[in-house]
Amino acid sequence: MFLKRTISAVVLVVIALATILLGDLTLLFTLLAISLVAFSELARAVGVHTQDKKMNALEIVGYISIIAYYGIIYFANTTTYIMLTIVLVMMAVMAVYVFTFPKFHANQVMATYFSIIYAPVMFSFIYLTRTLEYGIYLVWMIFIGSWICDTCAYLVGMTIGKHKLAPVLSPKKSIEGAIGGIVGAATVGALYGYLIVEQVIATQRITWVFALIGAAGAVMSQVGDLAASAIKRNHDIKDYGKLIPGHGGIMDRFDSVIVTAPMIYFLAVLLIK
Repeated sequence: MFLKRTISAVVLVVIALATILLGDLTLLFTLLAISLVAFSELARAVGVHTQDKKMNALEIVGYISIIAYYGIIYFANTTTYIMLTIVLVMMAVMAVYVFTFPKFHANQVMATYFSIIYAPVMFSFIYLTRTLEYGIYLVWMIFIGSWICDTCAYLVGMTIGKHKLAPVLSPKKSIEGAIGGIVGAATVGALYGYLIVEQVIATQRITWVFALIGAAGAVMSQVGDLAASAIKRNHDIKDYGKLIPGHGGIMDRFDSVIVTAPMIYFLAVLLIK
C-alpha cells in the first residue's frame, strides 16, 4: 500500500508540475477532467446518482453545467459572467426538479448544486490563480498550503501529537499536528517567497505575505480535509472512488486542495500589488 501511495503521489506531482507550467488550455482541460470525475464521485456519495441506475437528468445537467462553466472562465473570465453562470446553473437544476416532479427529492436537488460548486467550481480557482499577474509563482502556494501542510501535520502528529483535534470525526488527527501543518506551510511559503518570488516581485516584501498566505491556506486545507471526511462518514463510505491507487478517488486526494485554492486566489488578489 505504501509503495502504491508513493508512486501515485509522484505521478500526481509530475502531472501538477507539467500542467501548471504549461498553463492555458492544458491546465484548463486537466482541471475540467478532474472536476467531472469529482462531480461523479460526489454524485454517487450524496445520493444524486442511484446505484445500478443510468445517469439521470440531474447528473446530465451537472456535467453540462461544469463544461459550460469552464468554457466561461476561459472565454469570458470576468466576475459578472462567472456569477451569471453559477446562477444559471441553479436555475437549470431547479428546472429539472419542477418539470420532473416528483421524480427527484429536494435533498437530491440541493446535493446536485452542492456537488457542482464544492469541487468543480472550487477547483477552477487553480486556473484562475494561474491567470493572475505573477500567477506562475502564486499558484504553487495552493499546493504548499495543502500538500505541505498535510505532510507536516502528519509528521508532527505522529511525533508529538497528544490532544485530539476532532475526536469523533478523525481520531488520529491532533491539535499539535494541525499547528505543525500551519507552521510548516507558513515556513515553506516564506522560504519560497524569499528565495524565488521576491526576486520577481520587487515592489513588496513577499516573504511575509507568502508566510501569511501559506498559514491561511493551511488552515483551510485542514477544514477541507475534515469536511470531506465528514461527508464520507455521513454516507457510510470509505473512499469516494478508486481512480488513484493507494489514495482512493479524486475527492480523497484533493479534498484539501479544493478549499485551499479559492483562499489562495482571494488572498493573492487582496495582498499582492
